[in-house]
Amino acid sequence: MSDYSHLSVLIVDPNQSMRSSVHNMLTQINISKVDHAVNAATAIRQLSMRSYDVILCEYDLGGSGDQTGQDGQQLLEDLRHHRIIPQWAIFMMLTSEGVYNKVIGAAELQPSDYVLKPFTVEVISQRITRALQRRAALLPVYQMVSQGRASDAITTCQELVQSQPRYALEFARLRAEVLTSLERHSEAEQAYAAILKQKPLGWAQLGQARSIQQQGRLADAEALLKQLVADNPEQMAAYDLLAAILRGSGRDAEAKTVLEDAVAISPHMVVRLRSLGDVALATGDVDAAERAYKQVLVKSRHSEFRDASDHVNLVRTLVKKGDAAGAAATARDLERSLRSTPTTDVCHAYANAMVKELNGDTAGAAAALDKAMTKLSESTGMSSNIKLGLAHSCLKNGLDEQAVVLLDELIADPSSGIGAAQVEAVCREANRVDFVKRYEENPDAAVDAAVREAAELSRGGAQGDAVDVLRKTLRRYPDHHGLRTVAVTAILRLLNDSGWDAELATECTGLLRRIREEQANHPLLPGLIAQYATLRKKYAPPS
Repeated sequence: MSDYSHLSVLIVDPNQSMRSSVHNMLTQINISKVDHAVNAATAIRQLSMRSYDVILCEYDLGGSGDQTGQDGQQLLEDLRHHRIIPQWAIFMMLTSEGVYNKVIGAAELQPSDYVLKPFTVEVISQRITRALQRRAALLPVYQMVSQGRASDAITTCQELVQSQPRYALEFARLRAEVLTSLERHSEAEQAYAAILKQKPLGWAQLGQARSIQQQGRLADAEALLKQLVADNPEQMAAYDLLAAILRGSGRDAEAKTVLEDAVAISPHMVVRLRSLGDVALATGDVDAAERAYKQVLVKSRHSEFRDASDHVNLVRTLVKKGDAAGAAATARDLERSLRSTPTTDVCHAYANAMVKELNGDTAGAAAALDKAMTKLSESTGMSSNIKLGLAHSCLKNGLDEQAVVLLDELIADPSSGIGAAQVEAVCREANRVDFVKRYEENPDAAVDAAVREAAELSRGGAQGDAVDVLRKTLRRYPDHHGLRTVAVTAILRLLNDSGWDAELATECTGLLRRIREEQANHPLLPGLIAQYATLRKKYAPPS
């Protein structure tokens, strides 16, 4: 028998007799460092204070109706999403066969293993051994990534495939994921394609589609994802990415249908329910938005990571529906159920402002918005969605200066995800046509500014930075024809000056292919293709 005496284990189960039974089994295989947690909240607190080698979690954490708390899958979602446990943590779900058959396919975040009840000491020993062996094989790569040595991790993945062929597929997957994290998307695409040549795996198809999307080939990514969900309807993350692409191209109604299909299969993922509420509200389906946001509140009520903006989203929906009593009750629930922090205070004041506005109390709405804006300067991590909503309310209530501060900040921040088109839509919705011209999006002007910036960098000898500026602009405007030829020219110049780069070369060929498909008679195309062929012949390593 393996020596498990060094292992630490956390058992998460509301049933005392079951915890004792599992604890006894662990004692029989010489595991003495065992702690217990009776629910998700207790588990999160314990895991926040210390790490465990193995987490054994009951799927059904007890209760019924609105008092269910979190189930094991929702706990795992919180632990992974908030990075409370590392990638290499061993999280094993204990469940009955009936529950297993219901959740295995649609599980968003797969645990290390499922252990079906009832189980024996031998079964739990075998499963722990298998999980430890897998972790030992992958741990060097995980540690390199956590230490910021991503390039070394990629090399190590390739080396370990030879010495540990049993985990070859795991190493291939890790390598592709690390390439994606480094934004080396064309190389990641090739890595996923190599995996798919061996086996048509859903996660590899998803990774390939995500890599293609990140390179701006949205139509190709959309087609792959639609095929993926048709062939493998339980590949849940594919729905999310497809919906994001559809929303990005202004097809909210299609995105809503995709998310509704996903929620029908897997109804517990809070992040997806939020997205469904957002897109339903955007399409004017207030009833669907209300259902989605109410589900978010129910499912996150017992989470240690409750988000005050969930109440705001429901208040916004009920206000749009004209349900003043429901909106006021939701605002009161926000104040009662969440402790006061600057972020919570902003959300509460904003919710109150919307209720007061609906009730015709213009002065009260303005005062509540002024309080929200004051608290906003103290808060951290406020979502772009809430800021955009606040700006909308400010515009409607004549707080123009506050609205401008928020909108300008959102547009200036690339990480906000808010562009000029969204801001313009908010101004129109607030019936502030006087603000629309200030924020009207002009793709040609934005591209011209990027091209000028790239030219200035190139003249200063920063060819790589110039190419980066153009690539980022391409991701924002993937269908801008003129930008493609400028980007290809810059990439070819960089390859000539700095030597061959496989990722840039792949991106270059992708751009040339799109130019050929959409602008076959482009006067610069033959020359660009000839330059690429010359550079490839001169610099590219033999394949």
